[in-house]
Amino acid sequence: MINLSVNVNKIATLRNARGGNTPDVQQVAIDCERFGADGITVHPRPDERHIRRSDVYALRPLVRTEFNIEGYPSEQFMDLVLSVRPTQATLVPDAPGVLTSSAGWEIEPNMDFLCGIVDRLKEAGIRTSIFVGTDLDNIRAAARTGTDRIELYTGPFAEEFDADPDRAVAPFTQAAITAHNVGLGLNAGHDLNLHNLKFFQQHVPHLTEVSIGHALISDALYLGLEATIKAYKDCLK
Repeated sequence: MINLSVNVNKIATLRNARGGNTPDVQQVAIDCERFGADGITVHPRPDERHIRRSDVYALRPLVRTEFNIEGYPSEQFMDLVLSVRPTQATLVPDAPGVLTSSAGWEIEPNMDFLCGIVDRLKEAGIRTSIFVGTDLDNIRAAARTGTDRIELYTGPFAEEFDADPDRAVAPFTQAAITAHNVGLGLNAGHDLNLHNLKFFQQHVPHLTEVSIGHALISDALYLGLEATIKAYKDCLK
């Protein structure tokens, strides 16, 4: 079974739009786990436009499954992660003001930096994952950082899926095989949804975890959170 980690950023976005604590990010995370989610993901950004640092600290003792913190590994981010000690830290190359993650790391130009970050996280007992695209040489380079896993950026798959599903998924199939061959665990995320997720998991071997937020929370507005999580879990069987 492939794990489903629910990204609760959009719950925080809705809360912050009005102020106060409705919807309650902590309660939603608890409910996601109760409804079958295998993990909770947060992606705090420097401007705290959705998840705040205080949310991360508040969620840590509540999450009973796996807690995944995504972000650009600035010193501020590293201080937070090393203090909270989640199950996993996912390293993304986001600029501070970016709207959403839209590309993976180019490993070779950042090799020394990423090796140092991975070493610090692993010394703290935190599983590491690096956000990358499907370039095979880049994935092989990621393995040399010492990271435990990579997370495949699936935006291009989602964009091309309706036009030609087989063509859209082919680079991800090869990327997954390459990652497995060099000893990397495999996560995936970005624009996966109820329309394309089942096809993706059926054609991408060695997949361990998907992280889904925007689409899942949007579906929950129509289906309800419990039914939505069940539907996503059904896609991963």
